Amino acid sequence: MSIPPGFRAGFVSFVGRPNVGKSTLTNALVGEKVAITSSKPQTTRRAIRGMVHRETGQLIVVDTPGMHRPRTLLGERLNSIVQNTIADVDVIGLCVPANEKLGPGDRFINEQLDAFPRAKKVAIVTKMDAASRPEITAQLLAVQALRDWDDIIPISSISSYKASREQLAILTTQLIALMPLSGPLYPIDAVTDESVTSRVAELIREASLEGVSEELPHSIAVTIDDMIERDDKDLIEIYANLFVERDSQKGIIIGHQGERLQDVGARARAEIEKLVGKQVFLSLRVKVAKDWQRDAKQLGRLGF
Repeated sequence: MSIPPGFRAGFVSFVGRPNVGKSTLTNALVGEKVAITSSKPQTTRRAIRGMVHRETGQLIVVDTPGMHRPRTLLGERLNSIVQNTIADVDVIGLCVPANEKLGPGDRFINEQLDAFPRAKKVAIVTKMDAASRPEITAQLLAVQALRDWDDIIPISSISSYKASREQLAILTTQLIALMPLSGPLYPIDAVTDESVTSRVAELIREASLEGVSEELPHSIAVTIDDMIERDDKDLIEIYANLFVERDSQKGIIIGHQGERLQDVGARARAEIEKLVGKQVFLSLRVKVAKDWQRDAKQLGRLGF
């Protein structure tokens, strides 16, 4: 592939309060589900990279956990992931919904951006279609007053991958324009550098998050024991563990006569089959790792 003059490539990371749609925006830009999404805050637990390819440049979108004031050792480590990730990116995009007034969380995160002078800063005002004209005007003025942005980019709500192509194209073009001159940093057919095993574990965790109480999502972790490809059956066998912190939580995950765990398995299997392109046999075991969010050794075993 010949690189056209003026080609740009670099890394962008979206930051913002938990659950403002950073992962959904990442998936929409990439055009494929590389980061799981949920209505539960702090769903993202790793820095996940997705690649966006255009003739004029290449964006590597790095999805990170939401910045927050940590209450556990896990929370501290998630904040460290954010800090370490955005220290190396070329552009940081602060995501702020148009239909929610700026709050202490938004201002706290904006202040943290001062620690990263190398990166260009843009404000991405989302959910423009969910706000009235006076609300939009007030929000744009409030965002503009936060700092001297390199750009302020308004976009409408991103619903799965059905966001306006025009909106996403404009956002991509504006972000690429802020990147340094460079050849492609990843192969042109790359979508993410996440392993299939990691993506499978995340899809299982995503399925387990739906319909549970507020405190439980933070207590769920998933590990993969084995993935066995049966060529004779065009089948992949997956053996996974769902970890929670207490016996009472184990009962919630399993449900009455195992019904909830069956539902989690069915929803996870459907998403995994889309990813691997084969039929999947999925075995889930629910285990208790007492107070793992606060235990350094257990965090290490669970990959944090």
